[in-house]
Amino acid sequence: MPGNADNYYDVFDLCPSEAMRQKLNRADVLIENWHTLMPLKAQDRSVVKKGKEGDEAFTRRVLGKLASHKNLVVINDEAHHAYRTPADIKVSKAEAEAFGIDLDEATRWVDGLDRIHKTRRIAHCFDLSATPFAPTGRTNTEAGLFTWVVSDFGLNDAIEAGLVKTPRVVVRDDALPNAQTLRPKLYHLYREPEVAEDLNRKAEAHEALPELVQQAYTLLGADWRAIAADWVAQGHLSPPVMLSVCNRTETAARIEHYFAKGYAQWPELHNAARTFRVDSKVLEKAEMGETATADKDYELRLKEIMEAARIPESRKNALRAMKKEELLRELVDTVGKRDQAGQDLQNVVSVAMLSEGWDAKNVTHIMGLRAFTSQLLCEQVIGRGLRRVAYDKDDKGLYLPEFVNVFGVPLSVALQPGSEGPPPPPPKPSTQIESLIERNVFEIKWPNILRIDQVVRPQLVVEWSRVDVLTIDPSTVALHADIAPALGGAADWRQVVSIDLEKLPEEFRLQKLVFQSAQRAFDVLQKQFKGQREYLLFQLVRLVEEFLTSNKINIPSLFHQEPLRKRILFSLHIDLITQHLMKHVVEQNTLKLEPVFDGERPIGSTRDMRTWYTTRITEPTQRCQISHIVVDSGWEKYAANVVEAHAKVAAWVKNDHLGFGILYLWKGSKRKYIPDFLVRYTSGKTLVLEIKGEDSPQDQAKRAALDQWVQAVRMWSVIISPICRQSWVAMRGANRAVWPFHISDL
Repeated sequence: MPGNADNYYDVFDLCPSEAMRQKLNRADVLIENWHTLMPLKAQDRSVVKKGKEGDEAFTRRVLGKLASHKNLVVINDEAHHAYRTPADIKVSKAEAEAFGIDLDEATRWVDGLDRIHKTRRIAHCFDLSATPFAPTGRTNTEAGLFTWVVSDFGLNDAIEAGLVKTPRVVVRDDALPNAQTLRPKLYHLYREPEVAEDLNRKAEAHEALPELVQQAYTLLGADWRAIAADWVAQGHLSPPVMLSVCNRTETAARIEHYFAKGYAQWPELHNAARTFRVDSKVLEKAEMGETATADKDYELRLKEIMEAARIPESRKNALRAMKKEELLRELVDTVGKRDQAGQDLQNVVSVAMLSEGWDAKNVTHIMGLRAFTSQLLCEQVIGRGLRRVAYDKDDKGLYLPEFVNVFGVPLSVALQPGSEGPPPPPPKPSTQIESLIERNVFEIKWPNILRIDQVVRPQLVVEWSRVDVLTIDPSTVALHADIAPALGGAADWRQVVSIDLEKLPEEFRLQKLVFQSAQRAFDVLQKQFKGQREYLLFQLVRLVEEFLTSNKINIPSLFHQEPLRKRILFSLHIDLITQHLMKHVVEQNTLKLEPVFDGERPIGSTRDMRTWYTTRITEPTQRCQISHIVVDSGWEKYAANVVEAHAKVAAWVKNDHLGFGILYLWKGSKRKYIPDFLVRYTSGKTLVLEIKGEDSPQDQAKRAALDQWVQAVRMWSVIISPICRQSWVAMRGANRAVWPFHISDL
């Protein structure tokens, strides 16, 4: 607002003369959210039927104090949300997400302006947008710009001019690169299968993050820590901010738990009162001025952040009177601002920050944990951290450089331009795969289990002779990373900056690693342990210390036998080490297994499968509730032929689009194992069938998880459930999985 004490007109000296500045102060300015232009809903149960809101009533309601004026000037900020939708528009999911566009809502702003134009006349309308592209579903090139664009000043221009920070991405590290792109895995974390698979599931907040993600946070956190100390030395009141942009709300909750509960390597990032998870649903309600669904835990977290802020008590009193939607909006808007609610925030975790007009200037580090399918998406995320902290100039009158360090966002990736050539061939015919009601007799049900809790004895013992040797491959771990400014699709190698963990030896002491591992194990076992919790922690510390100093951990590298490098490797694999040890602790001490079911869908069924289509090879079925089987291999076709004709098979189904999966641990992160078939015998037994060739360590981990799953389901079905009264068998045999499986054994 021009009349405010702290405004951009004065900060950047925008007005060429004082006379013009005084005229600007006399202007009547109205700033409104787009929701204001939404038409009022008719009252269904009102005694007085007023009918639809007329144009004049609409104008007076929206304009307020400006309703007495004519010949208005309208400035549309984020104008790619406001346009007239052509009838044939087709927008890809990724592009619609990048633009933050809902096609049903995108025209509401323009419709509202049309009504105002009828009654008051709009003299001029200016569209401002950092992404002035028509959402056509095609690659965004310069030809796709809005046709009325008169000035296009893109991100590269702004970086070169020094108007924004310079993003630096990972250009090199000392771990094995991605096999396809030959780039460092830290460059686009989400592309790695172990990360994408783990982060794309319904996980609880306390579940460990993928190992590669934790390694990335350790490296990025080391750099954040150094910058934070430098800011304190320079007298900055607000700390630098690390922003994590996630793929889903469950991932955001896991990241918040990782930092707030002290699992991160750096203690400076453990402060829960400075860790802020933005709830997208509550934020959306705040934008629309509505009340969000009650969430006492989240509301309490917001109040804890507000109460811990080092701001005047008078300001806190005003914040205490706010609803949680208003308080959330206030925290988002005031990150890094002096004497405001978000002044002390240093760690922001969010899902829907792409289309937000976010004004935080102290974002120095960004972690991208989502798919990036276009350069536009990359720029949207990077844009959250590009606002400069200061505009100081050097002796030549040029702005001093500021940087934002980025992991996981492939900024230099650009979409390939379309090539001229022959038109594409017609699409292949598709087959409809559906669940047939008339075949309910062939229905197969299964329990949807989120995890399996193990009740553990009070005395923990480990038979060390049975503990497998854990091999840690140092070639997959980066102890240091080089980051460089990214501009115009290429990195400036002349300005490489290194992050080196070996320069921080005091942070990787053995005793600290012991307690970190014991803490993780304690969190897993404390609910299942039948005894005093203090005694449990004491036992775990003893077992972890014995394991870390034993010969049960193999590092096949002489270079990494040096004590400091060895301890750093331990720290970066702390979840893997803990899980490996706990597997043997639990095996020796388990009293019983308790499955924890999906509260929304505890029992799955072939009857619930949604209809889908495929262009792959299919064949119709007979003794299966699903109409067709998709043939992915000759062995699967052979297995289907056998179960269709076998006299002892009552029903069968291929596990495709059914939602049946079993979680297992692999290299420190949770993965989902999807067996090939479910087969129900006439005897009532249900067979979980997987067809494999050569065995591998990962297959062994799947087999162990399935074996535990079968045991837990059996215990549960005998005690509680009439639905799964039948026995469950893993592969074949009474109690355990046996590979290789021979189909003739049916």
